[in-house]
Amino acid sequence: MHQTKKGNQWYFGLKAHIGADRDSTLVHTVIVTAANVADLTQTARLLHGAETQVHADAGYTGVEKRPEIVALARPLDWQIACKRGLIKALAEGAQKEAIKAVEHAKAAVRAFVEHPFHIVKNLFRHRKTRYRGLAKNAHQLHTLFGLANVVIAARLAAA
Repeated sequence: MHQTKKGNQWYFGLKAHIGADRDSTLVHTVIVTAANVADLTQTARLLHGAETQVHADAGYTGVEKRPEIVALARPLDWQIACKRGLIKALAEGAQKEAIKAVEHAKAAVRAFVEHPFHIVKNLFRHRKTRYRGLAKNAHQLHTLFGLANVVIAARLAAA
């Protein structure tokens, strides 16, 4: 595990990158990396191969130009969030409101994929890593996201 700085705050630990289905919100891929690894570098590993549309936050800006994504040679509809500073810099008016509406629609889809994180952090109370080292924490996160899938599937079956 490594440390990284975001803004003026230092963090030590790891990141859990997940690939989840938009419709069922079930997690199909979990990748655990050190905290200093950029989200963008893990994109190709998060794709399972059958998707036609990919939703991601602003950390994935420019992903369609990366060589491992270009090498996939299949058309993907990338729905990447716009950086907040770009929207704030726009002058007030109809164009800014239209862009904000589009970004709100993108965020509504991405919000469903945050549900497994809610289950792991709040329902299972996994907020801090317990083990030293990436391997043990990765095994624990794989188990927790697998159990989160069970909870999500039970909720879908009950509905």
